[in-house]
Amino acid sequence: MRWARIALVSLLLSGLMPALSVTFVVFPKADRLMSPDGRFLVESRDGESSTSQYVGTFHSLWLTEVATGRSRKIFDYIGLAAVAWSGNDFVVITEYVSKRTSRAWVFPVAGSGGPIALDVPTLIQMIAVEWRDTLRGNDHIFVEALQLEQETFYFRVWGYGQHDPKGFHWNCEYSMLQNKVSCRTGNTTTFGK
Repeated sequence: MRWARIALVSLLLSGLMPALSVTFVVFPKADRLMSPDGRFLVESRDGESSTSQYVGTFHSLWLTEVATGRSRKIFDYIGLAAVAWSGNDFVVITEYVSKRTSRAWVFPVAGSGGPIALDVPTLIQMIAVEWRDTLRGNDHIFVEALQLEQETFYFRVWGYGQHDPKGFHWNCEYSMLQNKVSCRTGNTTTFGK
């Protein structure tokens, strides 16, 4: 079952590759991902545990500065995480939380800014009111990271369920400077708050 999910995610991401300038790898299947300039390394580590603890499902992504060996945990995840470098300063991640949902992350390598997480509850608050029923009325919704260019985070939202049995697909942008999301499907664009 786990390898089937890895194959599905790899297949989904391979469809994105021609349109993107970033390359995603799927953790925990991959061991590590080096930054383009070779200064940093992202790697997946399984937690240390005693024999009485449940193991095998939980993983952690770590960021290591190669020259110094200093490491910091990016986050813990269950299942799969599709990870890419966006330039040398940001890591973009799609965390597949379950078979029904995922969230997109932007992690700065340095600086005081914290990570940005976009998931269904966050998007419900940020998108235009007339689009919210799509997120509320479907039970399979995936928010997937694409890339970060300057201060704009590109991601897609797609899914299906009772509201959209044949599915829906949005291409979205998050302005990090303005803290605003805009999404479009076909020729329609909606702006959030």
